Amino acid sequence: MDLITRDDVEVLEHTVADELTAVSEAWDWFENLVGLRGRKMFARVNETTGTYTVCTPRKPADSFDLTVGVLPGGRYRRTVLEGEPPSLYGRIGPAMEELKAAGPWDSSRPLVEFYRRHTVIELWVPVS
Repeated sequence: MDLITRDDVEVLEHTVADELTAVSEAWDWFENLVGLRGRKMFARVNETTGTYTVCTPRKPADSFDLTVGVLPGGRYRRTVLEGEPPSLYGRIGPAMEELKAAGPWDSSRPLVEFYRRHTVIELWVPVS
């Protein structure tokens, strides 16, 4: 676990209810639309609204009919999960709860999942 500081990033995004079936379907749809090659993939979790947003940084040549949003910058407490899907995905919730319990966090900003590789996920909890 460590602290990182990130800048705001303009992203293409798709938001669904934070429910397992909706999230799984959103990832399949989004990845098929924008493709994975050369893309960084993120997700924002807004616990206040109960929404899950899949997103990728916007590129100048992008012409997808998607909402443009912002992956908020600032300071985050981070941990890294490694393993094989799908069991890797089952560890996200408990690891995020552990990160939140590690100290005060900023609930006005979303939780973030950064899919660094097929087998590596960074989890970020916003801090002041």
